[in-house]
Amino acid sequence: MYTGSLRALIDELGRLPGIGPKSAQRIAFFLLEIPGEDARRLADAIVAVKERTTLCGRCFNVAESGNLCDVCADTLRDHHVVCVVEDPRDIVAVERTRQFRGRYHVLHGALNPLEGVGPDQLRVRELVARVDAEGITEAILCTNPNLEGEATAMYLARLLVPLGIAVTKIASGLPVGGDLEYADELTLGLAIEGRRAVVP
Repeated sequence: MYTGSLRALIDELGRLPGIGPKSAQRIAFFLLEIPGEDARRLADAIVAVKERTTLCGRCFNVAESGNLCDVCADTLRDHHVVCVVEDPRDIVAVERTRQFRGRYHVLHGALNPLEGVGPDQLRVRELVARVDAEGITEAILCTNPNLEGEATAMYLARLLVPLGIAVTKIASGLPVGGDLEYADELTLGLAIEGRRAVVP
């Protein structure tokens, strides 16, 4: 039905996360119809990101080969406070808030014994080593609010508190504009647990 090269492109696109067979076919035909220079620019961008992108030697965020990431290279950031996240994409989410001016540490996952992910598969040792080396005074645990993320946060807290630094965790609870009747028990429980005083 399809030529060999078109079938191969559809198959490769279908391996991408969130792309089903119909979407892969639609994207493949779109690429077939665009000018050759546009297709080459896309191909060059894919090759370049694979060749030039590496992990930051300090925080393990994505960076250009051999360099620190943009956050670690920024001398105006507070190097005493580190926000611990599971994935480089989480940094983008935190940065969008414009509320955090410290540095990051990317674990590259969360504890998940059922899938064989223990502390040795994460960047935990490197985090502990940074505490003394960089004079870190606070670690903000910004793991996902799920079973794996909560277990990871508790494990890290047990490691970091004895080092004499402040260990905090981002608040969890109800989203702004949400209705109580639609909140699940865990979310509502976390919101009650993390309640704050109301100052008139």
